[in-house]
Amino acid sequence: MGRLAVVAIGGNSITKTGQRGTIPEQFANARTTSRHIADMIARGYDVVVTHGNGPQVGNILLRAELATTVLPPLPLDTCGADSQGAMGYMIQQVLGDELRARGIDRTVATVVTQVVVDAGDDAFRNPSKPIGPFYTQEEAERKEREEGWNVIEDANRGWRRVVPSPMPERVVEADAIKALLAAGCVVIGVGGGGIPVIEQDGGLKGVEAVIDKDHASRLLANDIGAELLIISTDVERVALNFGEENQTWLRELTIESARRYYEEGHFYEEGHFPGGSMGPKILAGIAFLEGGGREVIITDPESIGRALDGETGTRITRQETAA
Repeated sequence: MGRLAVVAIGGNSITKTGQRGTIPEQFANARTTSRHIADMIARGYDVVVTHGNGPQVGNILLRAELATTVLPPLPLDTCGADSQGAMGYMIQQVLGDELRARGIDRTVATVVTQVVVDAGDDAFRNPSKPIGPFYTQEEAERKEREEGWNVIEDANRGWRRVVPSPMPERVVEADAIKALLAAGCVVIGVGGGGIPVIEQDGGLKGVEAVIDKDHASRLLANDIGAELLIISTDVERVALNFGEENQTWLRELTIESARRYYEEGHFYEEGHFPGGSMGPKILAGIAFLEGGGREVIITDPESIGRALDGETGTRITRQETAA
């Protein structure tokens, strides 16, 4: 096997901001992203692809809601499984096509992946992750009364349902992913952060929750012994004071400096690495390195190749390396 890497792409890499999210749009976006992943494989990397599913699972929830007069409701864990299958199908098809076009004989396989969370996680008492469509205050309050939802006003754009976002503890299908890697496959796993399940009565049970895909990706990366975790985002590099006049791009961080910047930022109301964007990526990177990983790269999908060559991206390492 070559050097093992986990590449975590966002759901917004498959449905771009401003798009309707049609299937042709999603295939086209997945095809573009697959070229950059194929570049890695051509360099000799063994790759596991993970992905977000925010826009996609939001559409699934909306379709289910619009069909409530004729079809039974869908629980959130099942919606997550639906998105894993559909998005895995897209990615494995276009990535497989790209590899064959390059003469690379590798099978791409999707593993519908369950991820165990702790039923006692504080997140279940404090739901905070917005999902699904926006509602008026009246609609949201009715959902709260009739369906037991937790709702919040989301950035003055309307009201949304919020669900727990517990920390992942175990990837149920990690051994299956290892076996596929050993057989030479490129694997797609923990889509959308994985299907959240709890251990109950000697078995597993799905729960109404959403797992952060970056945290699930780093857990899987540690479980399978990956050396490299690439977390894709919509910027080439991580920045301090992002969007401000004193914005500073970061080329390299250590665990210590990443944690320091994170903690400094979160001392203020508006931090360097907000919880809804860069914060989870920084924390996932730190946890991956503390769990035995060697290197984290945060960059956009188009810059993966240049980031591997050290030309862009933000690297997080255990300690300072020579310039």
